[in-house]
Amino acid sequence: MLNLVGGFQVLGTLLAVGIMMLPAISSRFWARDVTGMIAAAVASALISSYAGLILSFRADLPSGPAIILVAGVIYLFSVVLGPVGGVIWLALPRRHLEA
Repeated sequence: MLNLVGGFQVLGTLLAVGIMMLPAISSRFWARDVTGMIAAAVASALISSYAGLILSFRADLPSGPAIILVAGVIYLFSVVLGPVGGVIWLALPRRHLEA
């Protein structure tokens, strides 16, 4: 709860919700169980925070929107290439169980 309130003060409502939701939603495409989803969400949040801060510094952008932009790119990457329900993996033919 303190993280949410602090995020509202620092980032604003939309960015605080984005930084909490995007890594969690992205992790759904990389893991089947909750433990793996937690690890994938933490990794996604760390990568998006670090890359967003670097992007913010290099391109002279505000840091909050840059972090959310990178998290959104990770989400789109996960939707397309994620092994658990990603678009490409669903389009590939799979073997069926035979009796």
